[in-house]
Amino acid sequence: MGIKRVVLAKPRGFCAGVVRAIDIVERALDLFPPPIYVFHEIVHNQYVVENLSKREVIFVDSLAEVPDGGVCVFSAHGVSPQVRELAVQKRLHVIDATCPLVTKVHLEAVRFAREGHSLILIGHPGHEEVEGTMGEAPMRLVSSIRDVERLNLPDSAKVTYITQTTLSLDDVAQIVEALQRKFPSLQSPAKDDICYATQNRQNAVKEMIGLVDIILVVGSQNSSNSQRLCEVSSVAGVPAYLINDEKDINPDWLAGAEVVGVTAGASAPEELVIRVLESLRAMGATEFDEQPGEDENVHFALPQELLQPTKFLVSGS
Repeated sequence: MGIKRVVLAKPRGFCAGVVRAIDIVERALDLFPPPIYVFHEIVHNQYVVENLSKREVIFVDSLAEVPDGGVCVFSAHGVSPQVRELAVQKRLHVIDATCPLVTKVHLEAVRFAREGHSLILIGHPGHEEVEGTMGEAPMRLVSSIRDVERLNLPDSAKVTYITQTTLSLDDVAQIVEALQRKFPSLQSPAKDDICYATQNRQNAVKEMIGLVDIILVVGSQNSSNSQRLCEVSSVAGVPAYLINDEKDINPDWLAGAEVVGVTAGASAPEELVIRVLESLRAMGATEFDEQPGEDENVHFALPQELLQPTKFLVSGS
């Protein structure tokens, strides 16, 4: 036996927030004197970051690495108010590439805290998005049911949860159920915080589960939404492997597999998917089918700084 068929997930790959973030850096390169500094990886994808690094884009993990008065792009994952304040002190020309759906969660945190709620953030410790959100207001971070069991809040507290945007829908549902058991009057945001693209890609994997023997997920190891795609598949009993590109495919994974599923995280470019498909063709696959799926027609506007660059450089951030 060998690979005969490849099923391609739809939707897959870049979401609107990632497209916007990369476009912001590309336009900044065209508009402003190099180098352009980016606070953290613009999106969590090794290929994207390496390509931009070749074009006088410098990625930093501290604003101390950015010269005073420099042009600095905030990544799609968002930053805390403390980082914004430091940027003002350094007179940086800031272009904010924060995904609007992440900004929504920040604004929720500020509003709920102002209204006296005890905030709980469901998310992964150490993730840039979580660090930025937690800077907005006092809150407790939980990433598992065990974390919920350890929570200790006053009986009179108005407890509200918000979430990181790139989590597993199923994992969040279990944690929310645990929170509701512990805090019966638990409140939630008016709209789900997990972004549309994360939901759609996870749903596409679930639709694929009964059709394939294994799933290859194109994405980087530090991509939360890509990791969640692997988890969704594995929990359903179909082995899944996260790969940066075709060079990461281990032939041993494919032993006995006739049908291979392929998808990509929201920060993985389509050209990497094409390279994976060509590699599978070279391994013997002859049929390639794209599954029916959600059409995404979401677009986010670019920040004003890119629309009036001369005014931006004169006035600063």
